[in-house]
Amino acid sequence: MIVHDGIYREWVKPQFGGSSDIRRITYQAAAGEHVIITGSEHINSWEHEHGTVWKAVIPNAFFGTFNPFAEELNGDWIVYAAEDSPKKHLGDVYLNGKSFYEVLSHTEVSNPTRRTTVVDDWTATTTTINDPAQTCYVWYAEVDEDVTTIWANFHNANPNTELVEINVRRSVFYPTEHHLDYITVRGFELSQSASPWTPPTADQPGLIGPNWAKGWVIEDNIIHDAKCSAISIGKEKTTGHNFATDRRDKPGYQYQLESVFSARQIGWDREHVGSHLIRRNTIYDCGQNGIVGHLGCVFSTIEDNHIYNIALKREFYGYEIGGIKLHAAIDVIIRHNRIHDTSLGIWLDWQTQGTRLSRNVLYNNSRDLFVEVSHGPYLVEHNIFGSSASLEIFSQGGAFVNNLVLGSVLLEPVVERPTPYHVPHSTQVAGYAAILGGDDRHIGNLFLGSSPAKPYGADASHGHGTSGFGLAGYNGHPAHLADYLAMVNDPTRGDHERFAGAKQPVYVRDNTYAAGAEPYELEANPIVLKGPASAAIIEADGHVYLTSDLPPEFDVAQVETVSGHDLLKVRFVDADFEERDGSTATFLIDVNGVQKEHGSSYPPGPIAPLTSGLNRTRIW
Repeated sequence: MIVHDGIYREWVKPQFGGSSDIRRITYQAAAGEHVIITGSEHINSWEHEHGTVWKAVIPNAFFGTFNPFAEELNGDWIVYAAEDSPKKHLGDVYLNGKSFYEVLSHTEVSNPTRRTTVVDDWTATTTTINDPAQTCYVWYAEVDEDVTTIWANFHNANPNTELVEINVRRSVFYPTEHHLDYITVRGFELSQSASPWTPPTADQPGLIGPNWAKGWVIEDNIIHDAKCSAISIGKEKTTGHNFATDRRDKPGYQYQLESVFSARQIGWDREHVGSHLIRRNTIYDCGQNGIVGHLGCVFSTIEDNHIYNIALKREFYGYEIGGIKLHAAIDVIIRHNRIHDTSLGIWLDWQTQGTRLSRNVLYNNSRDLFVEVSHGPYLVEHNIFGSSASLEIFSQGGAFVNNLVLGSVLLEPVVERPTPYHVPHSTQVAGYAAILGGDDRHIGNLFLGSSPAKPYGADASHGHGTSGFGLAGYNGHPAHLADYLAMVNDPTRGDHERFAGAKQPVYVRDNTYAAGAEPYELEANPIVLKGPASAAIIEADGHVYLTSDLPPEFDVAQVETVSGHDLLKVRFVDADFEERDGSTATFLIDVNGVQKEHGSSYPPGPIAPLTSGLNRTRIW
């Protein structure tokens, strides 16, 4: 399907899928032509009310069966101040492509407050708003039996002569049937959808997505202004849809656990779901996620994408927000993506097993990487984490190799929410267990302290964790499996009791620390740089650079290359660190694609040729 230049205001609902990876159906923009597919409609019937406020009165029939201005933004794990708090809606207004903020009364439209800062909900830190002027462009709507009335403050613009659009459609490219496999979507600009809140316990429709299918390729697109999620490779409705919110009889955790088993009953496996390829897309200005998925994301590859301005308007909040937010990312590869200016860069939640993060560049986020309630094995190698809150590890069974970490590391066990683990390279459930923390591996990483006097999470405000710059948060964990076994093999204690309170071992060696970052107390061969050291990420001339100034002793800190053979298997899953095909995992490509030689030694961190002194290294 070759689509030519133009603006197409429609929801594309494919009716057929391909029959294999080499016999696929492809939707493609014509070469050299700009094709926009959008979920919005142009409105030029605005009536001037007073000052800079205009209103549009739109018959409800205009929207058909789905009116975004009547649809509340709600569902499992969304957070409002109180149960009876006014809800935000899926509608939106755009002036020349720029989205407005929803306010809760007609009065607020007339007198919007210009804001320059906002409090990040998770970290409780004050952050700068990128575009303060945008905060004064606001709308409010009322929906009655026959019409929808929208009031908006356009300031100096005349909405009848400028391009003003409103959300109309839930999705832009999304089938309504399951199992339409092997579809490629390439080269479009896709925008302005009224996509709903997408928790892991609900249907997860996005602006674009396969809707529970296999083998989609979404590549070389510009995707923006999804009300919630842009690309969805997630769950479908029959395995649960906001039951915790609607029924209120069990916690969302329990319904999510049930959804895993329900999915197995309807064919959640490699043969029927997942294995998607999402690459070279630019994704921005979305309210909840750039890419979201639960269950349907398995065996997928997400690479070479540029994701930014995600959840920065902070019009709504909940526990499902991130540039990339995946649950059950079994054997998912997240490789060489640039993610910045988000409230959270990457959030891997539940069943992060066989998952691999390689060569990603994250910076200027409120938080960079959060791995939650997972058992591993998962790999994090040759990444740059440049934000003040770099790593949150509420999991076990991870391997962190040759990363650069410029911010804090927060560690926390989660014993009250046991989660599943799987037969390696499969969706078949092998068991489930609580998250005790530890059982992690850290080799060849470079940690630098950061500017805040106290790292994020140092007060363990989200639980009973430890936070700092470097790996001292692991202090108290044994350094060898033999030491752990000696602790738990107490014949005077019962089968279960002997494990209670015993910290799992961690395997930490050959990391380098500077600028106040501290090593794990039992680490083998840590190198602590004594002289002044600094590093920062800057954007210039359309590129991204790492600037660094490291003392001479950095050049002594050489680390031999590591493979899965060098990593002890994870304890609960009893699994090794492998590639998807079951072969031993290797880590021989640095963040810029430089090939390392197996068995040779290189500087710690993700940049193979990095040296001491002043450096300016292009990283994107």
